[in-house]
Amino acid sequence: MIKLYGAPPTRALRVIWLLNELGLEYEMLPVDIMQGENRQPGLLALNPAAKVPVLVDGDVVLTESAAIQLYLADKHREAGFIPDTVEDRARMYRWLFFLVTEIEQPLWRIARHGFIYPEEKRLPRDADLARQECMEMVAVLERHMVGREFMVGDRVSVADFNAAHTLDWANGAGMLGDAPRLRAYLEAMYARPAAPPTIAEVLARESQPIAR
Repeated sequence: MIKLYGAPPTRALRVIWLLNELGLEYEMLPVDIMQGENRQPGLLALNPAAKVPVLVDGDVVLTESAAIQLYLADKHREAGFIPDTVEDRARMYRWLFFLVTEIEQPLWRIARHGFIYPEEKRLPRDADLARQECMEMVAVLERHMVGREFMVGDRVSVADFNAAHTLDWANGAGMLGDAPRLRAYLEAMYARPAAPPTIAEVLARESQPIAR
């Protein structure tokens, strides 16, 4: 059975979404990063970068959530999440890489300087710059979605599953106030039956007191 190391609300959500859409069985192996479980020898043997998610599918060990998404969609081409033409595949890669480099990275910088780094290492000015950069790139994506239902072509692709999670993250950080098309797109994507919980839903669930 496929094994997935990691747990919501991390970028393991992107992989969970693909697994759900494909109807694949998998074993979730939670990794608590805040407790340092990502630096245990067992996980470091799978990913020396000490990050999640990590997918183990037989002899295949993969890290990087976008790469895992592409692997799953490529392995199960019958689902149609990889565009048929080389031109549309190129467009899918373009927006997938855009999301990872131009929107996810500033969001990650904001998180690092907001609560991940020890207080003495946090740089509020860098977080402010990251917010500005992210807003500019969100505006680019908002313009791209004029007249579109999906990131590429006329059907859902890997780029959409990555985009929905990344934009959910951006929405939680207050980045989509001037992006009505992206908000509508996000709502439509999370209305899919196989969609995972949003980041906000996971955090709200984790904050609930345990009944005794």
